[in-house]
Amino acid sequence: MKHKNLKLIVLLVGLLLPTIRCGASLFFSLDGYSHITINAGSVQGVPKGSSIQATIDGNTLTIVFTENLGQVAIEITTATGTHMDFMSLPTPNGYQFFIMTPGDYIVNFTLPNGDEYYGEFSVTD
Repeated sequence: MKHKNLKLIVLLVGLLLPTIRCGASLFFSLDGYSHITINAGSVQGVPKGSSIQATIDGNTLTIVFTENLGQVAIEITTATGTHMDFMSLPTPNGYQFFIMTPGDYIVNFTLPNGDEYYGEFSVTD
C-alpha cells in the first residue's frame, strides 16, 4: 500500500514540475519585465547561474531562485560601486527590491561555497 501511495506522489510531482516551469517562464516574459542576464563571476563548483532568475520592471527588481542553493548573499550596487542594499536570503525563495533612483546597477550573488554571480540592469523613469 505504501509503494502505491509513493508512486502516486512521484507521478503527481512529475506532472506538476512542467506546469510550474511554464508558469515561471510566463512570469518572466510578461510585458514590462526585462530579463536580467546572470553571469558567472568566480565559479569553482558546478555552475548554478541558471538557478538564479532576475527581472526589472520599472523600479522593482525581482529575484527568484529555482532551486535550493543554501543561504545566498545578495548585494546591489550602482555601476560606479555605491552600495545600495545587502541581504542574506535562504533559498529557494524570492526577493523584491524597490530602486528609487534611475541609473545603472549591478546585483551580486554569493553562494555558500563562495561561487559568485552577477547581473547588470538599468532603472529608468
